[in-house]
Amino acid sequence: MCASRAENPQDPLGILGTVVAEKYQIVSLAGEGGFSLVYQARHLIWQQLVAIKFFVLLEDADPKLRERLLDDFIREGKLMSDLSSRSAAIVQARDIGKLQRDGGWIPYMVLEWLEGCPLDAMLNAERRDQRAPRSLAAALHLLDPIATALDLAHRRNVAHRDLKPANIMVMGNEAESGAGCKLLDFGIAKVMGEQIEHQQQLQMTGQQITAFTPNYGAPEQFSRQYGATGPWTDVFAMALIVIEVLRGGLRALEGQTFFELGVASSHPVRPTPRTFGFEVTDEVEAVFARALAIAPAERFATMGEFWSTLHAAVAPGSEGWQPRSFTFSETSPPASRLASLLPSLGTSSIPAHLRPGGVTTPPALALQTNPVVGSTPDPSTGGFASKVVLAFAAIGVFSAGVYFGTRGDRGSATQATTAPSVSVTAGVSPSTGATTTTSAAASANVALAYDGPCPRGMKPVNGGTFSMGSDDPSFPLWKPAHKVTLDTFCLDVHEVTAASFAACVKAGACKEPGTKTSFPKADGQSDAEHAKMLEATSEFCNFNAPGRDDHPINCVDWYGADAYCTSKGFRLPTEAEWELAARGTDGRKYPWGDDSGNHAYMNAAGTEWRAWHAAKGLPLPAGLMYEKDDGFVGTAPVGRFPRAQTQSGQLDMIGNVWEWTRDWYALYSSEAQTNPKGPGAGDRKAIRGGGFNGEFATWVNPAARYHQLATAKVHAVGFRCAAAVKPAP
Repeated sequence: MCASRAENPQDPLGILGTVVAEKYQIVSLAGEGGFSLVYQARHLIWQQLVAIKFFVLLEDADPKLRERLLDDFIREGKLMSDLSSRSAAIVQARDIGKLQRDGGWIPYMVLEWLEGCPLDAMLNAERRDQRAPRSLAAALHLLDPIATALDLAHRRNVAHRDLKPANIMVMGNEAESGAGCKLLDFGIAKVMGEQIEHQQQLQMTGQQITAFTPNYGAPEQFSRQYGATGPWTDVFAMALIVIEVLRGGLRALEGQTFFELGVASSHPVRPTPRTFGFEVTDEVEAVFARALAIAPAERFATMGEFWSTLHAAVAPGSEGWQPRSFTFSETSPPASRLASLLPSLGTSSIPAHLRPGGVTTPPALALQTNPVVGSTPDPSTGGFASKVVLAFAAIGVFSAGVYFGTRGDRGSATQATTAPSVSVTAGVSPSTGATTTTSAAASANVALAYDGPCPRGMKPVNGGTFSMGSDDPSFPLWKPAHKVTLDTFCLDVHEVTAASFAACVKAGACKEPGTKTSFPKADGQSDAEHAKMLEATSEFCNFNAPGRDDHPINCVDWYGADAYCTSKGFRLPTEAEWELAARGTDGRKYPWGDDSGNHAYMNAAGTEWRAWHAAKGLPLPAGLMYEKDDGFVGTAPVGRFPRAQTQSGQLDMIGNVWEWTRDWYALYSSEAQTNPKGPGAGDRKAIRGGGFNGEFATWVNPAARYHQLATAKVHAVGFRCAAAVKPAP
């Protein structure tokens, strides 16, 4: 499914056509990253292709750091040789040496050459070809070799810690003889020690280094507050990869920046199969929930434990999956064999544990590092972009140590980290033409290492000029369409929950909204009918309602919503901001895309709404959004419909509850406007998005709007907050 490999004419080291170590003829550049360059070469004796990875970072390293990094490089070679000699699912390390260059030298490692396709590229190609995604059983079969390789490593107390589809090479044809997989870059693996409990910043040529890819990062990789990293970190990443295979290449953690991905990694709504609409058994869902637990101590301890439990859940009663047995020796041949290849590096450069006759257990190293952040969306994957300034690559080389900890080490971290200030380009202000940047410096009591352009729980909505409203004659309140220009702003991912509002009340910053609805009579409704409706709908009020802490707060008037946002240093979004966030800038018809959506996309009026009216003796609804039961007669927990995510990452923009906006309601003008804020006074506030009582398809349109008395407390009206993008320091 991969495109054929094109020969790369670039030659950063100027070695094309030369022979290295009298036996490796350099053929072409195969890849490059922040730490290393990989060339394709031909072994002149065996007449086989090999990959040679040159650790170019050492060439310009500070002399004090050079020896330590060289030790790390040699440990990588030992680790690769040791593991690959025990599993065909790990890329083999075959040689090590140094390249003389301009009076200096660059160490290199020779690896087997693989003809195949990285898993991420294969999934993307299959999605472009509209191939149906794999079943769970097929996904497990595809990834079995990788699980076996990681089980081997985990039982050796080795954790990869940068497991991702790009580090999984798929070889062969599933349709014919079955595809085999190989795991790449155990050089990125950290064999961790008990003393590796805090991150160290490594600065070199103005860059910083991170040892993991944020799209597959576990909470403890974003912040040591969650505990130490270890084999359980690989379990988390593997569960995300399985979900990605099930989704045909769409990532499980969604975000455009390091900060957003950190929020997604530790969000209460876990990215399990059912979250993405897959129908799986309770047993399978429970396995994924454990593998993706926020707290490391709650996850499976090793890949073998996770994979065997998952196989048993997928196929109960079958023989299942059993890891292979390996016997390890602390004086295993690979270490001494590798050491014998290193005389040209000089014995002083060879750590004692790798010299012939020396011990083979490498000492633990305290080398972990932090990334520089700055990203734009990657349209091909919907995830972390190629422009993210992270000085690491899939072909990079990192340090290794030994993990001496126990299962209990996963529950806490002994030392938190303080991150440096970073700048992130958040967007361009259309009204001023200036680039908007943000700055953040995380502290030890903050869950994420980086703050980003928006407060926690918000995502940026890129500003721009768009056509607000609609000229469609079917709904007069959204006419006329008119040009609006907005600056970039931040908006809550979720509607404010009942628990969050209760905390505000407890802190004395908000007033209790009460548990009764209050809103005007409908046209033609009698006083008795109105009273009956108020009594019936009051059961939907979520404040202090048992079991509804994660539901949106409702039955709160505009003033209560405004007070909550103000107490946080935020504000309610303007109508224009709300519509831009829901509409997006990529031409989509609905907040989630171009398909019209159904009960899997929103909590609106389905058959459950009609049944509730009948049970209460109320007039039946005039229509239904869909002839399906979406599972919630009232509100749903926020984020329960992930398919409806907007372009900028917000959820529940349609359905669940209508949302208060900052603006007083008025009919639109046809004049173009910049950062409009509505009229200066009125008695009704504009509301947006439709609620669980939404009966008409009109409300799905991002341009749809309505209004309500600012003093009303409605069962189907809630809110979310907005904020300005943080200025540069």
